[in-house]
Amino acid sequence: MANAPLAIPINELGMDETERAQGLARRYHAEFVDLKNFKIQHELFKTVPVDMMFRYNFVPLEQREGRLAIAVSDPSKLMVLDEISGLLGTRLITRVATLSQITDLLKKTEQSQRVLDEASEGLAFDVLSSEDNADENISIERLTSEDDISPIIRLVDTTIFTALERRASDIHLETFDDSLLVKYRIDGVLQQAMAPIAREHHQTILSRIKVMSELDIAERRVPQDGRFRVRYKGRLIDFRVSIMPTVHGENAVLRVLDKESMSEKFKKLSLDVVGFAERDLERFRRYIKEPYGMVLVTGPTGSGKTTTLYAALNEIKSEEDKIITIEDPVEYQIRGITQIPVNEKKGLTFARGLRSILRHDPDKILVGEIRDAETAQIAINSALTGHLVFTTVHANNVVDVLGRFLNMGVEPYNFVSALNCILAQRLVRQVCDFCVRDVQYSDADLIASGLEPEEWRGFNFREGAGCIECGGTGYRGRSAIHELLELDDEIREMLLAKKPGSEIRKKAREKGMAFLRDSALERVRAGITTLREINKVTFIEAGR
Repeated sequence: MANAPLAIPINELGMDETERAQGLARRYHAEFVDLKNFKIQHELFKTVPVDMMFRYNFVPLEQREGRLAIAVSDPSKLMVLDEISGLLGTRLITRVATLSQITDLLKKTEQSQRVLDEASEGLAFDVLSSEDNADENISIERLTSEDDISPIIRLVDTTIFTALERRASDIHLETFDDSLLVKYRIDGVLQQAMAPIAREHHQTILSRIKVMSELDIAERRVPQDGRFRVRYKGRLIDFRVSIMPTVHGENAVLRVLDKESMSEKFKKLSLDVVGFAERDLERFRRYIKEPYGMVLVTGPTGSGKTTTLYAALNEIKSEEDKIITIEDPVEYQIRGITQIPVNEKKGLTFARGLRSILRHDPDKILVGEIRDAETAQIAINSALTGHLVFTTVHANNVVDVLGRFLNMGVEPYNFVSALNCILAQRLVRQVCDFCVRDVQYSDADLIASGLEPEEWRGFNFREGAGCIECGGTGYRGRSAIHELLELDDEIREMLLAKKPGSEIRKKAREKGMAFLRDSALERVRAGITTLREINKVTFIEAGR
């Protein structure tokens, strides 16, 4: 058959597969391409039918001067190439790649996307007929009717499946006046998952998510929170669901909580893998082993504060100490630690739970987040009366924390006396190891980033070109950057005297404190992240 793929078992080729492909390229005067670092042109991929690419084992590379460049594993099959050219109606430029790389590329870029596209096919263009009322109440009977709901169930299920395949931390459903957009948050950045879905299907999709989360499908005017669980690759994964009404209808965010996977990781989790600089790691370890006081971690939502505190607890837990946590929610479970979930509907708030915890004779306490004056006061009193308290608060940097607590009405002297240290944290995306390359910046770019050209001129910055492994972003995974403020007597006195933040920062720098920007630049110097990424996450300081 002319269109049969080259039948050579990959495992028999071993390391010679690349050499064989290079030999074929030379013999047929074609260019050899290494697809490992190939940057996907998603728009070009969409112009070629997926089944055709799988059938003939080829991938489109680029469109040039009216001709389409494709990668094949065997350029000797001229009849196959003629067939592809005829079916696509365009002239071809043939390049050669290994069969395994072509197969991997097709699977990774198209398989999960194809499932999504098939599930949403028709939904993007369907319009309800005039007798259907788009605003009618959705009933359980209507939701479960075979004709109406099965494509919606398939769409929601495949959206969730694809999110898990792509390592997404959240699924966002955003409603606009004419469409519904589905986005994934991967490594902290939102990416559109599929083509926009017609606005008419919005309520049915949201109702399906509400049914899964056991929420009220008739209620559309107030926020609702729920959760559901799915089985994926043999493990249970929880989803935390938040529904929010907007001017165009309800939006939904599904947070992925992969407890089983994380529990495995957390067994081995320590501060070594969180991303501390050596000096900060040594000092932070000293503070988490103190007999009492408060260890405070600050940063925005999703900056890894909880992970850092879990890593700290994992390092210090022992059979001799009782460690109790109160969290909203308990996202990851750690053996050997008593964990209490906040339940505000039933009246179990942080403050009430914290009072009960103190009656259970704990040695160390973790308070998931300080949100109000009452919780802050109890946590501070606990730290002053012989307990080691770990907690988090939302603030931009270590110096802004005092202002947050003073605004809650906390007594400054007690707060400053209780504090052992304040750690500020952010997450930066890591360069993808599969498509990394060296780049250099001009003096103008260095100055714009607050760097001294004399120091950084000629430095090889590492950046990802974008490949199949990272979905074309150039980044894969995230690492933490930190700043750690130690509370010695001089800093405490400055805080109590309400000295300006700039003075406190200046004094802390004199004492050897490294700030978030310093930590970020260390990651750049080590080739872990890029200059663009740290400019996005931290403030550019002139004259660095």
